[in-house]
Amino acid sequence: MTVTKQLFTEITSNGQLTVSLKEREIPALKPHEVMVQIQAAPINPSDMWPMFGPANVYEGTFNKDQMEFTAPVAPAMLASVRSRLDQVLPIGNEGAGKVVATGDSESAKALMGKTVGVLSGATYSELCVVPFQACIVHNENTSAKQAASSFVNPLTALGMVETMRAEGHSALVHTAAASSLGIMLNKICIAENVPLVNIVRKQEQVEILEKLGAKYICNSSSENFKQDLYEAIESTGATLAFDAIGGGDLVSNILAAMERVGSKDAKGFNTYGSADNKQVYIYGGLDFSPTVLNRAYGMTWGIGGWLLMQFLGKQSPQKVKQLHQRVANEIDTTFAIDFTDELSFEQVLEPSVIAKYMAKKTGEKFLLNPSLG
Repeated sequence: MTVTKQLFTEITSNGQLTVSLKEREIPALKPHEVMVQIQAAPINPSDMWPMFGPANVYEGTFNKDQMEFTAPVAPAMLASVRSRLDQVLPIGNEGAGKVVATGDSESAKALMGKTVGVLSGATYSELCVVPFQACIVHNENTSAKQAASSFVNPLTALGMVETMRAEGHSALVHTAAASSLGIMLNKICIAENVPLVNIVRKQEQVEILEKLGAKYICNSSSENFKQDLYEAIESTGATLAFDAIGGGDLVSNILAAMERVGSKDAKGFNTYGSADNKQVYIYGGLDFSPTVLNRAYGMTWGIGGWLLMQFLGKQSPQKVKQLHQRVANEIDTTFAIDFTDELSFEQVLEPSVIAKYMAKKTGEKFLLNPSLG
């Protein structure tokens, strides 16, 4: 029986978070499974809610002897994580490493010794078992560090453009646009001549995107933001937006700008606003406050959620394979990421380091390397 060290998270019904390093046994592989020795697993914003939930991590403590980080969860917040209470759960959406064992199927055995990116939900581990279908097989010269972020950001960026085309739009708006994902999306849109309106909140983020060659950049902290947004949407004709923030009135401002553009030539009664469908998908939660809608955009609009796994589930196996292959081929160009630091299991649990990666600063990206320490 193979044994691995792995990070787990638990929130108890009496209001305590524990993130701990445990040993677990790995059962015999099924025919379609592969075992990957994880060498790099990014700590994405999408990993932080599963990892910590609503705990106050800034009041947390680390017991090095037991390899446990604990933090309090306010009683009022327990309802938001009711489905996971008193359960010890794995963490880590994605990662990369070398296939060190396989099941008996030919498709699984074909991956032996290869560097793969994996999507698992349990990659914060020395060893990770996944179906071979959950792997992106990388080219021979690609390192695990390069392949670490093969799934979440690259496939989300590609999925946004695919969704735009499938739903009949011709341009995009994207918020938090100087993120790692935002940079990938800009590279894709520039290469494919897709007009993209970028919304950021700091001047240094404007400069990051300008260096990439982004044409339309709106700074939400500028006093001219609403007018700048209107002009960018007018120039691009964007009627679809992807929002990483969620809270506040930014979604409403985007829809209002789209409506202003759509109705600018209207004459006579305009009771129901422009006929062009205006759609915003919220795909992240950088701000957990309520989404505020100041309805000034007629009746032809929609707001919904967008999840990568639901998008992929709607694609044919051939399409998914094409997307995987593109990621593998462009992993050191379009989808390249510079990591700020590689962390050991111990460092991931240290309060001072947690504060760094929880800050989610533009340009800072951390990964777990289970072989360190």
